[in-house]
Amino acid sequence: MKYAKKVDVNQPGIVKALRTIPGVSVEVDHDDILVGYKGRTYWYEIKSLKEIKVDGTVKDSALRDSQKRILKTFLGHYRIVWSVDQILNEIIKEK
Repeated sequence: MKYAKKVDVNQPGIVKALRTIPGVSVEVDHDDILVGYKGRTYWYEIKSLKEIKVDGTVKDSALRDSQKRILKTFLGHYRIVWSVDQILNEIIKEK
């Protein structure tokens, strides 16, 4: 049985902001979002600020076992973020 997925409170705002940027596409429901930009795909897990420690790392209790496994073994792009600025700083880089 499939259950409704919990969406972090900041995810709708992040998605809305990204969708206003020309050349950026966003797909939701892919643990959490896929972002396309300049022919590349970026996979982001979005966490709320309450799941982030003071030092800027994610609380271990905020990560499911599957997310921990992905962080350790996935060879493609996968990052955990909590703001649109983190995404933009990564995908829109000055060359």
